[in-house]
Amino acid sequence: MPDGKTISKLDGKTVAEHIVDALERRDVKHVFGLCGHTNIAVLAALADSPIDFITVRHEQIASHAADAYARVQGRASVVLSHLSPGLTNCATGVANAALDCIPMVVIAGDIPTHYYGKHPHQEVNLHADAAQWEIYRPFVKRAWRVDRADLMAEILEKAFHLAESGQPGPVLVNVPMDIFSEVIPSDSFDRVAKNTKALVKPSLDDETAARIVSDLAAARDPVAYIGGGILLAQASAEMEAFAEHMGLPIAHSLMGKGAVRDDHPLVMGMTGFWGTELVNQTCLNADCVFAVGTRFKEADCSSWYPGYTFNIAAKGNDTKVIHIDIEPQEIGRNYPTEIGVVADAKAALRVLLRVAKDMYPKGFDRAEKKAEIAAFRENFKASNLEMQTSAAFPMMPERILADTRKALPRDAIITTDVGWNKNGVGQQFDILTPGSILTPGGFATMGFGPPGAIGAKLAAPDKVVLSLVGDGGFGQNPSMLATAVELNLGIVWLVMNNNAFGTIAGLQKAHYGLTYGTTFPGPPAAPTNGPCYAEIARAYGADGVRIRSAQELLPALEAAIGSGRPTVLDVPMINNPTPTTGHWNILDIYSPDKDVSHVST
Repeated sequence: MPDGKTISKLDGKTVAEHIVDALERRDVKHVFGLCGHTNIAVLAALADSPIDFITVRHEQIASHAADAYARVQGRASVVLSHLSPGLTNCATGVANAALDCIPMVVIAGDIPTHYYGKHPHQEVNLHADAAQWEIYRPFVKRAWRVDRADLMAEILEKAFHLAESGQPGPVLVNVPMDIFSEVIPSDSFDRVAKNTKALVKPSLDDETAARIVSDLAAARDPVAYIGGGILLAQASAEMEAFAEHMGLPIAHSLMGKGAVRDDHPLVMGMTGFWGTELVNQTCLNADCVFAVGTRFKEADCSSWYPGYTFNIAAKGNDTKVIHIDIEPQEIGRNYPTEIGVVADAKAALRVLLRVAKDMYPKGFDRAEKKAEIAAFRENFKASNLEMQTSAAFPMMPERILADTRKALPRDAIITTDVGWNKNGVGQQFDILTPGSILTPGGFATMGFGPPGAIGAKLAAPDKVVLSLVGDGGFGQNPSMLATAVELNLGIVWLVMNNNAFGTIAGLQKAHYGLTYGTTFPGPPAAPTNGPCYAEIARAYGADGVRIRSAQELLPALEAAIGSGRPTVLDVPMINNPTPTTGHWNILDIYSPDKDVSHVST
């Protein structure tokens, strides 16, 4: 070991011990991760801490669980990773958090500093020595490599501030293992302990607020278009109050699902490819779009094609866009914006509501639009009734969702994955408490939902937590069941099992006439719909139920929720398409100049 790098243990603590003390001061309750020879100094420090280390069997489980945990608790979660394969295993979950703007601090062990350039065990150095931290550069807000122990306190403090401020997101703090073990005095950590734990977020001035309110009041057909930024800012109540006062019908992106409860009389639903006719047509006809906390992403905007969801910037159209977002790069990215405001959604909406009440004390009713929304909901539900009550088996996805909604309390937290459990939920499943749906949006990561449920349950132990997931997503990392069983987490995983990567199978069938590589044929001796996930659950020590008729699902769900036990419900499902009214550019790529849907007929 190099000389001169340590002091007597009597004079200080190890850096790892200081890190744990700093996490305690930030009121961190859980750290997610997996052990390795580079991070056991931190685990040793955690052993005597009130912080619980949530150990997993694969690092991607840790980062997905931490992602969901941060969404529920509303501040940065913490992941502890080993070097190289641990860090790359973790990467998918961290990237998913990054694209959904979820605050997370990843602390990773690395090779010792005195072995830089020597290619020790598991080092990533094929293009540059000690370059492991660069793996995360494309998707984290910042990646630090800690080269001096005395800088650890300052870097850790900056990491939390950066993860939680502006447009939130993950950061990486990469720490060589010898620095974790170095003994240092507490001076640097004592100094940052006096620092503020959260930065004040930008708001909106009254003059700009008055201009926005005037434009909305003068609009013939205004619409509020809201995204996940409302949930990140915890601004659901403010958004609801402002929309009610101004009489704004509310459309939302996929990530804005549940930002305002779905049974609110002004909520129309999700826009875009999987949007309904009501919401897409209302957005097309809007002369003023009031957008808050949204990026106008591709699927939400029908690949930005005019005539499907938005006519903004279309020839002959003069739709005005007012866009409020905490991140300036999002404003004007995909549509020209007349009024662009960089502000925290919660703070801005508070100012807007106050100004609106001063300018227009009586507000705006727009009773005709409310009646149109109510009538559409009634007709849409009636059109789905046959599928939602069908006794067909394997089950109709519409009935699975309908029975699940019946079984869950209003404030239950659900995690989705990809496929019917995300697209169908966005369109047909009412979220009745803001923030109670956790969805992988920008990265659309298959496998997010099951471990995400672990993070959600740890963050909200008194809530019912259910993971709606396809068999493809559940099969990604079933070892998360071990963690759930060890912690006795009463989570229900409902596996919508169509024995396929169903959405992609439908897409391939529609455009190429086959389903090669998208379905799971299984061996001849395998049960219907592939592996029996109920048996897999029981092998891990969880409860497992294989549903064998449509009538069995609702009572099985109610029993699973009531048991308080980790439970897997394996539900065979027909591979029905999710209805669409929007558009997606991939259809034109696969079948140019042809009217081909994304699903087989």
